[in-house]
Amino acid sequence: MIRVGIIGATGYAGGELVRILTGHKDAEIKWYGSRSYVEQKYADVYRNMFQIVDAACMDDNMEELAEQVDVIFTATPQGLCASLVNEEILSKTKIIDLSADFRLKDVHIYEEWYKIAHKAPQFIDEAVYGLCEINREDVKRARLVANPGCYTTCSILTAYPLAKEGLIDMDTLIIDAKSGTSGAGRGAKLPNLFCEVNENIKAYGVSTHRHTPEIEEQLGYAAGEKVVLSFTPHLVPMNRGILATEYAKLKKDMEWEDVKAVYDKYYAAEKFVRVLDQDVCPETKWVEGSNYVDIGFKIDRRTGRIIMMGAIDNLVKGAAGQAVQNMNLMFGLEESEGLELVPMFP
Repeated sequence: MIRVGIIGATGYAGGELVRILTGHKDAEIKWYGSRSYVEQKYADVYRNMFQIVDAACMDDNMEELAEQVDVIFTATPQGLCASLVNEEILSKTKIIDLSADFRLKDVHIYEEWYKIAHKAPQFIDEAVYGLCEINREDVKRARLVANPGCYTTCSILTAYPLAKEGLIDMDTLIIDAKSGTSGAGRGAKLPNLFCEVNENIKAYGVSTHRHTPEIEEQLGYAAGEKVVLSFTPHLVPMNRGILATEYAKLKKDMEWEDVKAVYDKYYAAEKFVRVLDQDVCPETKWVEGSNYVDIGFKIDRRTGRIIMMGAIDNLVKGAAGQAVQNMNLMFGLEESEGLELVPMFP
């Protein structure tokens, strides 16, 4: 049985980790960390856990936690994990960080986009970017995994096969993405109040969103070239889900079947990536509550572009589900254990 500790267990991603791990046959949560709710019963914070979780919340003492568990999930704001981790801790336990602290390999880019000083740059090179479908073998050997962001997971996986095969002009890539409000976290923020979000859709972080360099870096590795792209996120009035619509020029004429064969080359054996049938577009409703990524595409012959579309649940494949998928790989378990989550409808 894998002993699990969660720091940030009362945020939305942390709560989703608890929900998923409660049904995981090979894992047991030993530490529900939450600086805001120390000594309060976890089920009093999340009433859906009444008579399911009896434990009380604890603090974020990573030193003590490392003595008690096999893996620590840090579902915390940027900067916290880097401020706590050290070599002694990593010698005792594995860490899966759901923040951006170890996703970017250039510390200067991290500090430029996140506006904070990195507290543990010595671990950046070691950290494995935990996009399982791409870095599976590296994840298996890792002791520190940087769990990808939600927008990035959807955006990267949607374009990855065509970028890897050199079939799209990366200089023309534009990503337009929409997210439900849970992506902004559980903290009280004026722009996320019901009256601000309901009956509304708005762009935000235009040309400045912090997931931009992460998407550029990973697709750059795939394409074998420096990638600079336009990424525009939007907030929509729903709880969960991300839909990314991506546009790029094709480098040669291709039929739908040719493009489908490229996606199948990379994803046919992937449990959690579903490439849809011709003329079927992904919808967030069809992945809600699950660890699936649905991908579709359309060739626009008039413009010579391909329109790629991807949908995920931002709290599952975009956060907690992917983190558990990484844990399964790190401990040699069946990759889908605890993640056989059928999408909810309606």
